[in-house]
Amino acid sequence: MLKFAHRLDMINKTVACGVRWLVVLMVLVQFGIVLGRYVYGLNSIVVQESVLYMHGALFMLGAGYTLLVDGHVRVDVFYAGLSPRVQRQIDLIGHLCFLMPAMFVLLYWSWPSVRNSWAILEGPISVGGLKAVFLLKSLIPAFCILIILQSLAIVIRLVKVNKP
Repeated sequence: MLKFAHRLDMINKTVACGVRWLVVLMVLVQFGIVLGRYVYGLNSIVVQESVLYMHGALFMLGAGYTLLVDGHVRVDVFYAGLSPRVQRQIDLIGHLCFLMPAMFVLLYWSWPSVRNSWAILEGPISVGGLKAVFLLKSLIPAFCILIILQSLAIVIRLVKVNKP
């Protein structure tokens, strides 16, 4: 089971290796936007929206990796003072009763919108913008799946550690 959990980890590690380059690309494109606008008087809605798309992709696709490295914000006023065993139990309950069900609900309710968006190849948000809203909406199920897979890997480890 731990090998399976490791393979699930590798999915999010691989995705993170790809999307991390979006940070560099976003900075360069945003620099180009500022330079174009204020130095050359040029403006492009497509280029501006591309930064929004990259930003959305970075956070939505990087969330599973952030869960892997325990980088999400947590309010641990009481949690930090608890024993490791109790912390693992809280984590297990959190993943099984809150995180995974929430991701399944989000996946279920967002799917019709994503499917419809792909069916019509939904167009730009703004006039003259990127003609790829369907790709942007596809980040929602991708986010849910990556979080579910990483949560499953964490649950496998938590169960394995709790066994005598």
